[in-house]
Amino acid sequence: MSNLVDFHCHLDLYPDFERAVERCERAGVFTLTVTTTPKAWRRNAEVTGATKYVRAGLGLHPQLVGERAAEIGLWEKFLPDTRYVGEVGLDAGPRYYSSFDVQKKVFAHVLEACAEAGNKILSVHSVRSTKIVLDMVEAHMPPDRGKVVLHWFTGSATEARRAADLGCYFSINEQMLAKEGKTAFLRSLPRERLLTETDGPFIKVGDRAAEPTDAGRTLVPLAALLGLDETETKALIYANLRKLLF
Repeated sequence: MSNLVDFHCHLDLYPDFERAVERCERAGVFTLTVTTTPKAWRRNAEVTGATKYVRAGLGLHPQLVGERAAEIGLWEKFLPDTRYVGEVGLDAGPRYYSSFDVQKKVFAHVLEACAEAGNKILSVHSVRSTKIVLDMVEAHMPPDRGKVVLHWFTGSATEARRAADLGCYFSINEQMLAKEGKTAFLRSLPRERLLTETDGPFIKVGDRAAEPTDAGRTLVPLAALLGLDETETKALIYANLRKLLF
């Protein structure tokens, strides 16, 4: 077992989904493979159903809500089948802002349904919308009803403190640590709430898509940021995962 953690990856977007899952299993990388639409859920549940290390999240990606908002009913139908939800959230970037009001309605529905069900873990997208995401988490997701992991968090240090106060976790990828000017802010995140992610296949390692085994690449710069060695950082991330899950 590697004790590596990739808490946000899109394995069903790789050329061979089943082999990508098998590679995670062989390497012993705990992987949350998120989906972008509820229609993708059945296949994800089938491929990951008997795995030891891979879990599938039931998603409705905010960038697709403009054309797929009607799938929220299908999303709700599948919710009892999984503890993991993602990718969900909000995106106020220029390409997706026209659907922002609909995104908010869908995300509120997701949060309310998860809170009602209880014990769900959500991987949440918050591009240019951190304050509104946190407002909605505070309004609809009490910490004792579920857990929110903020994927690729880009908010301010003040917003990070607020997110931590709301019980949120943060999944950190190699690209976030490579950005000049961001590392000091990342140091302010509570280390007991940090997880690693790859966001593969959207992040690249050289000329190939990052895979869950590449989550280890994040440990070296993260260790330097935290003032720990790589072994200590790996143990910290795994302990954080266990706390989140159990």
